[in-house]
Amino acid sequence: MTFSQFVAVLRARWRLISGVFAAAMVIAVALSLLLPKQYTAVASVVVDSKPDPFSAMGYPSLVTPAFMATQVDIIQSERVAMKVVRMLNLTDVPVIREQWKEATEGQGSIEAWLAGNLQKQMDVKPSKESSVISVAYKAGDPKFAAAMANAFVKSYLATVIELKVDPAKQYSSFFDTRAKEARETVEAAQAKLSAFQNEKGIVNSDERLDVETARLNELSSQLVAIQALASESVSRNEQATGASADRMAEVLGNANVSSLKADLSRQEARMKELSTRLGERHPQVAELKASIDELRVKIAEEVRRVTGGVGVTSTINRQRESKLRAELEAQRQKVLHLKQVRDEVAVLQRDVEHAQRAFDLVQQRLNQSSLESQSTQSNINELTMAMPPLQPSSPNLLLNMILGVIGGVLLGVLVAFIRELSDRRTRCVDDLQEVLGIAVIGVLPGAGSRKSGRLAVAAAQHRLVGSGSARLAAK
Repeated sequence: MTFSQFVAVLRARWRLISGVFAAAMVIAVALSLLLPKQYTAVASVVVDSKPDPFSAMGYPSLVTPAFMATQVDIIQSERVAMKVVRMLNLTDVPVIREQWKEATEGQGSIEAWLAGNLQKQMDVKPSKESSVISVAYKAGDPKFAAAMANAFVKSYLATVIELKVDPAKQYSSFFDTRAKEARETVEAAQAKLSAFQNEKGIVNSDERLDVETARLNELSSQLVAIQALASESVSRNEQATGASADRMAEVLGNANVSSLKADLSRQEARMKELSTRLGERHPQVAELKASIDELRVKIAEEVRRVTGGVGVTSTINRQRESKLRAELEAQRQKVLHLKQVRDEVAVLQRDVEHAQRAFDLVQQRLNQSSLESQSTQSNINELTMAMPPLQPSSPNLLLNMILGVIGGVLLGVLVAFIRELSDRRTRCVDDLQEVLGIAVIGVLPGAGSRKSGRLAVAAAQHRLVGSGSARLAAK
């Protein structure tokens, strides 16, 4: 359909369109005047994701859309509505009980029925750019509407606290049991450690181990020193028992040996002199030989006596070495035993530390849950209270009139086109072209039109021009 056809239909059916428009306006005005007045009271709450002012001083508020959507769902939940019913004692109102019996024939729960009806009249809208949630309630009585809006807000705040406190109470009971078990574990581990220390006579295992280790090191040093002395004594003893015993330092440094050797040298010199002067068989020479042999025997005995002391020293050093070796081995076993005991004590101490750490963690969670279970505040606060509205929110006469105008025009045009389709008529040149399928040469105006004379002359000229063109074409 072209625009000219559309306009032609509107011109032809303007009476019908006007009638429909007038009827729509009458209906809009009638509804605005006859419908009962409804009042809408609005209360609001502010939501903050921070748990409390002290623990949230270091970071800003983080209210996410999901968090806000969750709060809206809580406000619209049946739990909040049921709490409103109980808070206002609506089930005790006789009129409400009669309405419930008429609606449900006494079946079901009156609280659930009331909660469902109250939810239908409530509208919850979260702010798009802030953390404020508006709770609106619509009723025929402005005071009742304000009371219901405030009741829903109070019930919502109480429900938020319950949702926070009830799990905390359950956690508190759970962690209380775990704390008792953890305390018993700590006490058992500490008792086991104390019993082991009493059994082993340990006051400070590390200090005692340090003392015994130092003694072990000292014995090791003494053993090394005595081993060196024993080795030297063995060497000297071998020298003392050999052919070079008279060349030992002890022998050479001995006064008796030196005195005897000096006497021997003098006697040998005198015997040499006497043997040269008197001969080998002279009695004096023989006496000197006997004296020299006696001196040599004394020197040999003195050397054996001196070298015998070296052997004794060697024996003593070997005995001392054996004794120190035995003491060192015993001390080593003692240190190993102390290390083993210290390791066992360390294991028991770690058990005590782990049990204590677990107990501290459980006790910390218990304290936190206990505090949360006793909380009476939440991170959601009432921002504004609902006041009884002075003006009704519906019906809105101006809005209904605007809707009546728009609906009347649209409905009138729709009815006009439906009427036109059921009774199709030729309204303009475009309709003739669509029906006949031929081009329109000219349009004759209606009788009495001002353009009729000019159009007649134009038509005559058109016929003359057309006939002349036809003759020229024939020639």
